[in-house]
Amino acid sequence: MKKAIGYCRVSTEAQAGEDRFGLEAQKEQIKLYALSNGFEIADWAVDDGYAGDTLDRPALKELLYGEVQNPPVEAIIVAKNDRMSRSMEQYFFVKYSLKKKNIELKSVSEDFGQMGVFAGIMESLAMFIAEQERINIAKRTSGGRMIKAAAGGYSGGRAPYGYRVSEGQLVIVEDEAEMVKRVFSLLDEGETLTDIAEWLNDNGYKTRRGKRFYASHIRAIKENRKLYEGMYKYGNMDWVKGVHEPILK
Repeated sequence: MKKAIGYCRVSTEAQAGEDRFGLEAQKEQIKLYALSNGFEIADWAVDDGYAGDTLDRPALKELLYGEVQNPPVEAIIVAKNDRMSRSMEQYFFVKYSLKKKNIELKSVSEDFGQMGVFAGIMESLAMFIAEQERINIAKRTSGGRMIKAAAGGYSGGRAPYGYRVSEGQLVIVEDEAEMVKRVFSLLDEGETLTDIAEWLNDNGYKTRRGKRFYASHIRAIKENRKLYEGMYKYGNMDWVKGVHEPILK
């Protein structure tokens, strides 16, 4: 039986109630598709709380740049193509990157392969519609968030390691905060991202989903240094002093 990985994503809009296409619903659709099309789901790749207009997602980056190869993985299955990306440019970049690994991108909702010579046109049209939907959602929600962010308040997105969201604010998670401090201590000592990930794995640390750490996770932590130092940034705005408690002091 052919092996595949099921990819699921819910966005920041989903957490705000804009998107009801939850993780469990996506998984059920992918399982049914796999069963009907001769695939075995060998693993799941899940980005929980990431918008569809960025490729900076740990699970997705692991699919594109990690150890996922064919063989044994022949396909990545999504419930809907906009779970992979709502940006046309990014979607086709992902598809091309997987194709270079000889891995197909399969969608439960959009089987363009049945459309023959019109497949490419219909796929592009579907992604254009998804991108316009993303733009409209962003326009509706960005105004209030930008006002809050300008005052240093949490305005959405996945809470970085070391924090959780409580009543609309970033609150420190002590065990994760200790891990974050250790990561920056190792970075300051000149350790590589891969070496730090291996150190965390060797010392019993797990990601929030109970998985191994990879260099991409450490890179995401490193890129949030200013936030850990008490600053805050949302979207394209400049860094401002945040209202959250800093982890790095």
